[in-house]
Amino acid sequence: MPATLPTAELLQALEFARPTIIQLATEVWNLAELSLHEVESAQLYQRILQAAGFTLVSVGTAGVPTAFIAEWTQGSGGPIVGFLLEYDALPELGNAPVPRQQPRDDGKTSGHGCGHNLLGAGLAGAAIAVKHVMETEAIPGTLRLYGCAAEETEGAKVYMAREGLFNDLDACLHWHPAPMAVVASARTAANNSLKIEFFGRTAHAGMEPWQGRSALHAMELAAHGLNLMREHLEPTARVHYVFEAAGTAPNVVPAYTRLWLKVRDLDRTHVTAITTWVEQIAAGAALATQTEARVNHYYGVHDLLPNTPLAERMHVHLEQVGVPQWNEEEQAFAQACQHECGLPEHGLATKILPLQPERTIGGSSDVAEVSWQTPTMGLTMPTMPLHVALHTWPVTACGGTTIGLKGAVAAAHVLALMTLDLLTDAELRAAVRADFDHRTAGFTYVSPLPPEQQHPVGLSAWLLNDRVSDTQGTIALPPEG
Repeated sequence: MPATLPTAELLQALEFARPTIIQLATEVWNLAELSLHEVESAQLYQRILQAAGFTLVSVGTAGVPTAFIAEWTQGSGGPIVGFLLEYDALPELGNAPVPRQQPRDDGKTSGHGCGHNLLGAGLAGAAIAVKHVMETEAIPGTLRLYGCAAEETEGAKVYMAREGLFNDLDACLHWHPAPMAVVASARTAANNSLKIEFFGRTAHAGMEPWQGRSALHAMELAAHGLNLMREHLEPTARVHYVFEAAGTAPNVVPAYTRLWLKVRDLDRTHVTAITTWVEQIAAGAALATQTEARVNHYYGVHDLLPNTPLAERMHVHLEQVGVPQWNEEEQAFAQACQHECGLPEHGLATKILPLQPERTIGGSSDVAEVSWQTPTMGLTMPTMPLHVALHTWPVTACGGTTIGLKGAVAAAHVLALMTLDLLTDAELRAAVRADFDHRTAGFTYVSPLPPEQQHPVGLSAWLLNDRVSDTQGTIALPPEG
């Protein structure tokens, strides 16, 4: 059954799934749990998917406690389509659902400033709707939902990819909240995340500074070296850092400092070369200050690999569905947000964008790891005002209103149509696979994670959280090590 037109069965199934989309988006927005702390959000998804007939096949997946996999199968074979759910919030981006910067009434300071409460809800809703159509039309296949925890920090997708958990998919789908509606045919940058630590020797800075060796001087010297390095990098490269630990008192020679660094560029080859240079800078700074340097390259991603047949078919369905129909109150809300931010008051997008040429944008995504293991494609749908950037308070505010909810439902519609095509159109699947095979010819996937990195470094804080108790029996902690 081709899905090039909105069949009555699909429209009915989407209407059936709408309350679930709204429930998930609203409750996860209220929870606003940070990366690796999404305990209640993950449990909510697990309960709702199980109630909808999906089987929970993995919990604490790939060593990430708040990650999971759920799936539903009909028939003995058929295509396998994956869905990439995300549900983590960001620190200091809590906001009431009002068109101005205002704290939430409950005092929660974290918020969904990247719209992940909508992202996971739309994908789950699409899968539930497609399941109903598959049952009605006796379509064979498997729907597999990946609970992709911690996208904002140390995304679970990278750990899942290292274990080959996407290899058997025919295709994988995703979407992201945005100010506009467009197929995600762009490439994202590859990156590495590093923690650079310096170890010195403490001393009284006034009485006997010669007895000390300053870890702060080492970090300052390394930072200077990083900034000098920038002149000699290609324009596609990005190197940015913060000082996480820089001493505690000016009259004490600091014995410990830590710098958190991200390196981005076109692909893994470029990023690896810059990372080697960074390690040399750290070693040189330590040598010059008679301190010790340790570089922990704890996380990284590839560049996102597009797929032309998937992008073209996704665009057909995006044109078919279009953007949500906004009412006057929603447009006024968006314009008020723009006014508060000093942006042009153009409100919400009312048209989709043309299919864009493939180009690399500055951001990175752990979706990239999936894209090198199976054909992958997504879209964006308006859930925030035009001109508004992600990771800002208006994104959080709109995500808690009908603006965000309408965007999630519209995205679910496009994703459901795309999924039905993948399940029923053998020629499309063949074209998608051929494009993927051509792009990956001669490529062997190697995880950006160091072999000794068994689970995210942020888990050390998570394990100390008093919410670690497993009252629902659905959160499994990884083994130590």
